[in-house]
Amino acid sequence: MLALDPDSETPLYRQLKTLLQTQIQSGALAVGGRVPSERELADAHGVSRMTARQAIQLLAADGLVRSRTGKGTYVNRPKIDHSQRRLTGFTEEMHRLGRRPGGRLLDTAVRPAGPAVAERLHLVEAAPVAVIRRLRSADDLPLAIEVAHLDARRFDGLAERSDLGERSLYAVLTERYGTTLAWADQSAEADLPTPAERATLAMPARAAVLRLERVSFDRDNRPVEYVTAAYRGDLYRLRSVLRPQAS
Repeated sequence: MLALDPDSETPLYRQLKTLLQTQIQSGALAVGGRVPSERELADAHGVSRMTARQAIQLLAADGLVRSRTGKGTYVNRPKIDHSQRRLTGFTEEMHRLGRRPGGRLLDTAVRPAGPAVAERLHLVEAAPVAVIRRLRSADDLPLAIEVAHLDARRFDGLAERSDLGERSLYAVLTERYGTTLAWADQSAEADLPTPAERATLAMPARAAVLRLERVSFDRDNRPVEYVTAAYRGDLYRLRSVLRPQAS
């Protein structure tokens, strides 16, 4: 066991937090496993219980552990961080993060565009829209339900494809239709899952979803797809890097 350094400029509680975080990342403290109690950590590392408590609080703030009243503290499954610095499809993003993307096609259809979909895709109401509903997973864990809407006339035959559960939709748009996405307008908000979403995503009780809404555009600034998605809040979070604007 690594020893804490009382002579270091780094406070002991931060040293202990780093040590525990390393054990979590290495698997020495397994997902779902119990973290030593404050008393156990204090005795093992020769620190006060307050120092141990501060270390655990930092881990909880980072989402690495969770406390259960009267039962102790347990290791969380690491969340998937999605950086909003560039436009990528789900498959490409999971590969970039070292995850194994997967999923299945829930259903496809061609339906008349309602007012909201027509507005976002710059179509007239009741224009035919290809609707593709997919379950997306990472490392075999269900992660999100995505519903993509695209102009069915522009992308003729898209809704009849049976390989969209495994293939990247962006790759199909590029290879089959010569369409490359250039930018997107995306928003996100927390929400409670519907009973059907909770069941499909195998979500634990009391967990929330992150609802994403995105309109993606091509190089000519034409809207290509309108996507709504429900991501598991216990497994997924958005991350942004913000820099001050030069004055």
